[in-house]
Amino acid sequence: MKVKQGCDAGVPCTTEEVLLKSTEISPEDVLGLQKITDNYLCGPEQNIHKIDFTRFKIRDMETGTVLFEITKPPTTGRQGGRTDIDQNAGRFVRYQFTPAFLRLRQVGATVEFTVGDVPINNFRMIERHYFRGQLLKSFDFEFGFCIPSSKNTCEHIYEFPPLSEEIMREMILHPYETQSDSFYFVDNKLVMHSKADYSYNGGP
Repeated sequence: MKVKQGCDAGVPCTTEEVLLKSTEISPEDVLGLQKITDNYLCGPEQNIHKIDFTRFKIRDMETGTVLFEITKPPTTGRQGGRTDIDQNAGRFVRYQFTPAFLRLRQVGATVEFTVGDVPINNFRMIERHYFRGQLLKSFDFEFGFCIPSSKNTCEHIYEFPPLSEEIMREMILHPYETQSDSFYFVDNKLVMHSKADYSYNGGP
């Protein structure tokens, strides 16, 4: 698994408005974004490979302490033919951490996901974190090949860059103004987009 970090030198800048008019969005396109998106750049119907994230855990790599964990409840099938279900449900997560989280240098994120009955080549995620319009960090993970109808588990290692005391103080004082876009690609075509925001003023 290859991991790339930092700003994206040499990538042409682009905007959300331009990308929303595109028929296909590539990794290079989202690497040119300079701020958090206001909208999702693709719809749930574009997840033709039926990728479904079922479990997510964040831990401190130094101590092994679990900082966050969530498991998707099993589908009951009771929804039937309902059409009033929010199509963006499950695409947004709100995190609440303590101020100490901002001083962590290395965090492990374990993800568990299933795929449909079609093999997946070149599965890739690009995740970009912003605070008040400033790009804090950009991560690039390659999952590789996934066999059909499989359950997969992997751990991404996030190496966080050091933040100034001033930036950390502002991030603590302004909860949920730290935000991220996560873009998922198969064969260099955007198929999923999720969003998150973060608070760092939790106790103890």
